[in-house]
Amino acid sequence: MFTPYNPESPGLKTGNEGNFKSKYKERPRPFAPGYTGFTNKTLCSMLFALCLLYILPGCQPALLKGRPPLENEGEVYLYLDPFPQEAERLRFNIEKVFAVSSDGREFPLSISLTELKPSSLRRQRLLASGQLPSGQYAGFSFKVKKATLKVEDGETDLLVPETPVRIDFPMNVQRKKAYAILLAFRYKESIAGGFSFSPSFSFSLPARPLMSLTGYVTNQHSNNLTVFDKKTGRVAGVIATGGKPSGMALDQRAGRAYVAISGEDTIDLIDVTAGEIVDRIKLLAGDKPHELALTPDGRILLVGNKGSSTVSFINPFSLLEVGRVNVGREPNSILIDPNGRKAFVFNTLSGTISVIDIPNRALVTTLTTDPGPIRGEFNRRGDRLYVIQELSSYLTIINPLSLSVLKRVSVRMGMRSIKVDTRTDLVYLGKGNDILVEVYEPFSFVPVDSIRTEGGIIYMTIDGEENNLYMVNPETRSVMISNLVRKKIVTEIDVGEGPYWVTMMGER
Repeated sequence: MFTPYNPESPGLKTGNEGNFKSKYKERPRPFAPGYTGFTNKTLCSMLFALCLLYILPGCQPALLKGRPPLENEGEVYLYLDPFPQEAERLRFNIEKVFAVSSDGREFPLSISLTELKPSSLRRQRLLASGQLPSGQYAGFSFKVKKATLKVEDGETDLLVPETPVRIDFPMNVQRKKAYAILLAFRYKESIAGGFSFSPSFSFSLPARPLMSLTGYVTNQHSNNLTVFDKKTGRVAGVIATGGKPSGMALDQRAGRAYVAISGEDTIDLIDVTAGEIVDRIKLLAGDKPHELALTPDGRILLVGNKGSSTVSFINPFSLLEVGRVNVGREPNSILIDPNGRKAFVFNTLSGTISVIDIPNRALVTTLTTDPGPIRGEFNRRGDRLYVIQELSSYLTIINPLSLSVLKRVSVRMGMRSIKVDTRTDLVYLGKGNDILVEVYEPFSFVPVDSIRTEGGIIYMTIDGEENNLYMVNPETRSVMISNLVRKKIVTEIDVGEGPYWVTMMGER
């Protein structure tokens, strides 16, 4: 613990997953009626999309692949509260931030917000973060590069200290633990004589939110979870995990959360009230669990294992695997129907959907889709299943009872996220490289509205209690929150590196 020190398709093909290899080579794609062959334009579009999705990621800087999980280190995240009103005329630049150990050693932190000004501090912001050796610390120091103050005829530069300014906050950092620390800027204590500036902050630990207000974000590249209070939109903690936390499933009645730890072939169990990991479920080596789904009664947890192309059945009470089913290649996500008897597994690499009988733990059939199915959503009545595919410019609408295609509608290539508002049946679609989430009317399926996000959205969910849409934006390293009525961003939460998933109590 951290404490102060002191167009329509003729239908989908079905087949036996055991004959997958031969079917994968020969199966027809569900193009629109009248399709007679690939055009040059179609081939170019598919090749271009394949290059973007599979070639370019390997050329990214090593930093984007993330860092190792904590071992002998701890980790701190410094969150700065909004500027006080009296600081409206001030702006300054932070050049360096250090954690200072009890013996005087300085450990540099990575700065996330270099320029501090009123326009960028209307909400809580992540100022700096970093891993630290375990042990006792005396506080933090801040090196200011420049500070200016607005006056009647423009701006005036303030004198700033030549050396870092140390502020005491005794603390104990434990290994394999991550901590959120809140900073409040003290304007009056920072300005001396109207011409010199020396930053002053007060430090505190965030209060744990009520269980009913708790939300989580998984950060794949920083190997942790950001805990937030959905009522205030403020960070309330950070939980260190194993390597590459991905999808989550939340049991709202039991107050438990399950996290797929893809890099370690495990599922972490979180006690929502305690705010910490209390147990771990071991899977098979090489499973690489990716996303999870919990049946409505909370009795079965389904795990999509990308590495082994299987789905595991977990008993949440005994924390044991009680069954396993082979599915298509690289199952990306799992969707359970409203009555909890059937699961749809979206196999991105094989271009199929595996349909599973949950009570009998058996594969029912396999549906062939457009290339790259990644996710699906039911409408309010549960008689339509909307499927998005990364490598297709169409969205497929399936009857989940007859398993037949009802319609294919043109959207855009590269869809990554989908959410259906079950109160209005409006469909929200996000691309991985766009600055808009588009809102579609479910009958004509034309866009009727949009939400500006300033970056690609890879996952979305809805808080039914506050009627807000939560959107994960890896480009801004944040979760953006939009009101479902006004379709406007109401706040934003800075999180860790490589955010992937968001969930909260009251989610629908």
